[in-house]
Amino acid sequence: MPERVAVLGAGSWGLAVSRLLARRGCAVTVWEFLPEDYRRLVETRSRPDKLPGFTLEARVKISDDLAQAVADADVVALAVPAQTLREVARGMRSVLSGRALVVSLAKGIETGSLMRMSQIIEQETGLSAERVAVLSGPSHAEEVALDMPTTVVAASASEASAIFVQELFSTGSFRVYQSDDVIGVELGGALKNIVAIAAGISDGLRLGDNTKGALLTRGLAEIVRLGVALGARAETFSGLSGIGDLVTTCCSLHSRNRFVGEQIGRGRKLADILGGMKMVAEGVETTRSGYELAGRCQVEMPITEEVYHVLFKDRPAEEAAANLMERKLRAEIWT
Repeated sequence: MPERVAVLGAGSWGLAVSRLLARRGCAVTVWEFLPEDYRRLVETRSRPDKLPGFTLEARVKISDDLAQAVADADVVALAVPAQTLREVARGMRSVLSGRALVVSLAKGIETGSLMRMSQIIEQETGLSAERVAVLSGPSHAEEVALDMPTTVVAASASEASAIFVQELFSTGSFRVYQSDDVIGVELGGALKNIVAIAAGISDGLRLGDNTKGALLTRGLAEIVRLGVALGARAETFSGLSGIGDLVTTCCSLHSRNRFVGEQIGRGRKLADILGGMKMVAEGVETTRSGYELAGRCQVEMPITEEVYHVLFKDRPAEEAAANLMERKLRAEIWT
């Protein structure tokens, strides 16, 4: 068991993970970069705007100094938003210890570069793929913080690293499996947020359970198509980081991405929705990246395409739903 773990990011997920690791016996330091949020966290050891009813254990240290938090860490867990991960990873490079293992907890695809989180970590820190791992699956922080049974998957190019992360994070209420399909695990965790926005739009339009079932099923099909085109294994998407996370995110009231979609379905504008949110809905920027990746790989992703046009091209949600229903008829599975 490592003695020192740095959790970078004191949002809801970062706090829940900090509590989990502290109870595993690790010496945990959680890093918060916003001065006002850091001050409040030090004073109250809570973030009611991010994780109501949660109090951080007294044994967990709180820091606003990235170098100090990372310098002596055996493990660094990145729980920052996907679109800020590159900046944080770059800031770690000169202070990261030679023995450290970096674990990505973020779910997204970087806008512009279209890179996965582990790729960014390797590029910015200079670490080999064997010293980078990802943790993904159906894991709302609100439930993890309450010790509700949760199951996720740890993936790495190194079996030893994947098993290490599996053992590090596993508790009586948090079960971790391991995988070597880093591409599939990351893409499943990122792309399901696009389908969650679509499911939320369906909820906002009051289209019913049949519609949501269709969106989840056909959404998974296009996630698999893109994932396989990018080098993932199809079977990974039948697991926790694929269909498990997809169902949870599309159906849960905790889901920020489903919430964004629901508000759009009710007629609100994206800028107004995001302006009123305390936390990041990763699926918004992932929709942009997923749409561009589909074009680059020449993979058909009709749900992603419609969500993209609703979010960024002002296509009415009702028109997007009609477009999906009126597509050319075809076989679902043909052998």
